[in-house]
Amino acid sequence: MSAEFFRALARRAARRYPPADRFARHFAYFKLTRDPVFRHLVESGVLADRARILDLGCGQGVIEALIAAARESADEWPRAWAPPPAPRQLRGIELNGRDVERARAACGGDASLIHGDIRDAAFGTADTILILDVLHYIDRGAQEAVLERAWEALAPGGSLLLRVADAQPTWRFRATIAIDRGSLRLRGRRPGPYHCRPLTEWIARLQAIGWQVEPRPMSGGTPFANVLLVARRPPESLAH
Repeated sequence: MSAEFFRALARRAARRYPPADRFARHFAYFKLTRDPVFRHLVESGVLADRARILDLGCGQGVIEALIAAARESADEWPRAWAPPPAPRQLRGIELNGRDVERARAACGGDASLIHGDIRDAAFGTADTILILDVLHYIDRGAQEAVLERAWEALAPGGSLLLRVADAQPTWRFRATIAIDRGSLRLRGRRPGPYHCRPLTEWIARLQAIGWQVEPRPMSGGTPFANVLLVARRPPESLAH
């Protein structure tokens, strides 16, 4: 039942994109139903009871559309799942202008979508920050700066949800990068250099900033090397 419910939820999210934009609709449904991280976000409770959510590198707003669909489906929500996310404030920042237009078309009334660069855009304050499959596009110095600013933007007790590919010399990691490059080309973009790290290095860096880190494998049913890092800022932590 829960699998059937999530497929219906994904269809509802995908239908938020204009009928004329068939690519956006198909891409949203494909991502939501083929990538296990999205069901995990709404089923596990990592987004529940979070008043302010910030999505860095939000793309065409697939997460925002999913959260909006979850709100519309609250009466049908599976009892075995955590409560659906219902943030008071939902914001996304995206560098690609076309994707921002798509996100606004789907979620304009439910989220604030900003055309900007996460390397210098203002983050404001958030209870949860999402960075899914984004940091490998920017160099290590910029990665460090984004993570530091994310720490400062999070309220005490807040969480960073960071998904990365574990850069080990495995076929799974090679497949992850190859498919990522192919996806960019499909969307009319030219892949640049990638700046990946092994999982142990990501965890060590987050811990050095102050987060308590829980890695969760997030490639089930796919050939990828993806891991979701649930990094919590301690309730009484102070800026370092």
